[in-house]
This record gives sequence, C-alpha cells and structure tokens, in this order.
Amino acid sequence: MSATLTLGLPAVVGSDLQAPLRDGRLVPYANLDYAASAPCLETVRDAVAAALPAYSSVHRGAGYASQVTTCRYERARQTVGAFAGARTDDAVLFVRNTTDAMNLLARSLPEGTTVIVFDTEHHATLLPWPSPVRLTPPALPGEAIRAADEALAGVEGPALLVVTAASNVTGELWPIAGLAHVAHRHGARIAVDAAQLAPHRPLNVAALDLDYVAFSGHKLYAPFGAGVLIGRPDWLTAAEPYLKGGGAVRAVGETAEWSADPQARHEAGTPNVLGAIALAAACETLAATGWAALIREEERLLGRLRAGLAALPRVRELALWPGDHPRVGIVSFTVEGRTAREVAEILAGEHGIGVRDGKFCAHPFVRHLLGVEDGGCEDGTASAVRASIGLGSTEEHVDRLLAALRAL
Repeated sequence: MSATLTLGLPAVVGSDLQAPLRDGRLVPYANLDYAASAPCLETVRDAVAAALPAYSSVHRGAGYASQVTTCRYERARQTVGAFAGARTDDAVLFVRNTTDAMNLLARSLPEGTTVIVFDTEHHATLLPWPSPVRLTPPALPGEAIRAADEALAGVEGPALLVVTAASNVTGELWPIAGLAHVAHRHGARIAVDAAQLAPHRPLNVAALDLDYVAFSGHKLYAPFGAGVLIGRPDWLTAAEPYLKGGGAVRAVGETAEWSADPQARHEAGTPNVLGAIALAAACETLAATGWAALIREEERLLGRLRAGLAALPRVRELALWPGDHPRVGIVSFTVEGRTAREVAEILAGEHGIGVRDGKFCAHPFVRHLLGVEDGGCEDGTASAVRASIGLGSTEEHVDRLLAALRAL
C-alpha cells in the first residue's frame, strides 16, 4: 500500500476498515475519534517492523543487537526533541503517555511549589498536583492571561503554571506564549499539555519559552505506548527517581547513588524501545510532510464540519471562546432530546461512524460548558459527543456524520 494518499498526506493503517451495522451490512468505517487515539501511520508501522529483527535491551549490552537498539533509542530521543523544538540542554524523558509525564513532573517539584491550573484541563494535568490553585474557566483568552497574572502575583517561593495548548474538548488553542511570559515575569515556570496540539500544529519549546511540555504517541499516530516529557533538567535532576531500579543508579551498596543524568534517573528498567522508535517515526513523518499541507486540509474539513453542525437547529457546539477563535480538528456538541451515549450508539450502529461520548476526562470543564452543577459522572448525564479529525479523515466521513445527525 502506498505510504501517501492522493493528497500527498501520510496514510494511516486501517483506512480500509469495515464496520458492521445493526442490520448486518458492512460499511467503510468513518473514524472521527482521533482525539482519543489516532490510528497508526504506515511509516510508523514500517519503522517498528524494521526495528524488530535487532530488538534488544538498551544501554548495557555489548552484543550487536543491543548496540543497534541503543543507537535507535537514543536517536529517537534526539528526533522527538527536535520535533518539539527543545533547547539543547533540555531533558527528553520517554514515559507512557501525557498522564505519566505530568505525574513524573509532579513528583519532581521542589518542596513548597505552588501549582496553578485552570478548571478547563484534562484530568492528566488537573489531578497530579497535591493542592493546586484552581482557576475558573476564562471567558476570553486575554482573561486567561490576566487570571494567571493575578494568581501568580500572590505566590511566594517556586511556582508552576499548568495549562493545555489545545483543548481536548473544544479544540480551542490556548495563548501559551502569553501565559509563559506572565509566568516568567513572576519567576514561575510553565508546563504545557501538548497532547492535542502536537498532532495538529508545530510545537517549538524554545521559541515559546516553555519550561516543560508533554505529549503522547497514541495521539500522534504512534500507538505503541510511549509519550514524552521535555523540559528544563534542574528540577528533574534534583528529584527522587520516578521509578527506582536498574539504569537509574550509578552504584549500589548500602545505599544507592542515583544517576545525575535526568534521562537515566527517571527511566529505570527496560524502556519501551519500540514505542520510542514509533514516536520518533511519527515525528519525522509529520515534519517531512510539512505543516502547511497538514493544517490546510484539517481546516478545510473542520470548517465543513462546523458549518454543517451550525445548520442543524437541535445541535449545539460547545465552545469556551467566540466561534472564530483558532482551534484544531476537535468539535464537541450536544443534540437536543438525546443523550450523548444514544447519539454515539446510533452513529456507530446505523452509520458506521466512530465518535466519543462522555466528559472526555475533563469533567469540570464539560460541566461548565453545559451549565450544570457538580454531580455524578457515571450516569451518562451532563455529557457531550465529540468528533475529531486527522490524517485519514475525508469529506465523506464528515458528510456522513452530518447526514446521520440530520436523520436523527
């Protein structure tokens, strides 16, 4: 199969998947659930297949396979760092996913650090901190900067502002450059959840002056269980190892002498080598394709989707900020008279369309957007439907969703 589509964009594995309907028919699957997990790029699949014959453990083997695998693993670290625009002295830590990365960072904070986070965050960046200062959802991007400014002004000692780059609920882009400027003006640092940004827009840690960035391979067309935390090494080097075991130590006697290299210090045990290779292959593919082409096609499909939803009187798109605010290919909505689960099940069972329904691991934010009070999260109420697009999405997928909603 060709590694590219007719549009010249990278191809994904499973583009010919058939989905069974309730009436027994098979139809081409319309995957509109990229924000949960993106399919595997063909180039990523091929990179993993190429690495398997020499697969071995890394860093401590003199044998040929171990040497080859170590080289591939460390080259993957360099590739991912370059993709994210990391500074030359930044640590690039391979982890399981964004949640893992943020928990590692939470374990590495200096004692007494004040963490400030918005209630709009995904649980991965909302929950790891022991006692964060939680800010209410801002009505405008400028209000986000002002709220962070005011919150940081009253902090003494180390502080960390935690924020998403692109919302996993609305797709809206956050003003991370402005937030970074405010944080540094107060002597604080900023940690950015780039899980939804990295597959859709270029990321440049150095140019944006971000202190820490995390993203996941499974959202970046590399579903092999790896993610990354990139950032300043001093807090990471001073912290206790995230995991204690082989590779994190220089010597062990009565006590352990931990490695001073933050990458070794926090990557104890045999790492997910194939996950790192997959993540690097995805980064290489997106960089080689060029962001202009990727963004142009995404915005074309996103505009078609949003315009179609706006034309349906019983459908309400969820948004925090005015409708023309820039966003990535994620749209959440409700359908009057139907629960989100009912809509998702009908789309799947009658039309072969995959979407997400629920609160998207962002319970406080979804409740805010829906205008409901705190409550239970297991009964399917106060939920929405999310459609998300990416490489492999087509006009037919978007139009099939809109037609199904009109019929519904």
